[in-house]
Amino acid sequence: MPDGTPGRALVSVHDLMPETLPAVLEVLTFLERHACPPVTLLVVPGGAWSRPQLDTLRALARQGHALAGHGWRHRIARLGGPGHWLHSRLISRNVAEHLALDEDGIAQLIGRCFDWFADAGLDTPTLYVPPAWAMGRIARARLVALPFRYYEVLSGVYDADEGRFRRLPLLGYEADTGLRASVLRLSNAANRALAGDRPIRIAIHPLDLGLHLSDDLALDLRRYAPTGWPESRAAAA
Repeated sequence: MPDGTPGRALVSVHDLMPETLPAVLEVLTFLERHACPPVTLLVVPGGAWSRPQLDTLRALARQGHALAGHGWRHRIARLGGPGHWLHSRLISRNVAEHLALDEDGIAQLIGRCFDWFADAGLDTPTLYVPPAWAMGRIARARLVALPFRYYEVLSGVYDADEGRFRRLPLLGYEADTGLRASVLRLSNAANRALAGDRPIRIAIHPLDLGLHLSDDLALDLRRYAPTGWPESRAAAA
């Protein structure tokens, strides 16, 4: 920041599902050590959630972590065409569920994701993030009729209630190969430079602490003033 004040970082932890819960808890412990307040947890509903695991989600919510919807199963059964194939090779691998669906299928998946929270005895969230930030073939006008208010994609956040899109730079650390590490370092550097006075998004995946960019993540948590994702900050113009 020009005046030396740390910029604000909106911190989220992705891919919270039964099999990743232990790793996510390790990430939260890591964030606590870096004096990070409660963050946004992106929950994948479609797995085999046990009662103790749901109790853990409730406990995390009571601690102040905001829960958000994140697809349904976080994996695909088929590719949705050449564009999806290219996206899977370059970015998403086998997780971009929306890209295999038409508009009705995407809307049904989003609705099913939202309903799961109430069915599980959890507060219904306001934020939805499609796997790999890939929203797919659904018009913004269709999102207005769906139950979430905020929809996060690679370039920013859409407020369906107000019909506004806010561009927010994104930092990622899911670098399990040297090539991905190099690409992400370049992308992260560009997004830091472009942030200006805007909040920057820090997106953490469950295994990031053991990957190539773990030191970069720790540095960014010191570089910025981390916070969760209060609605007013996500939607502010």
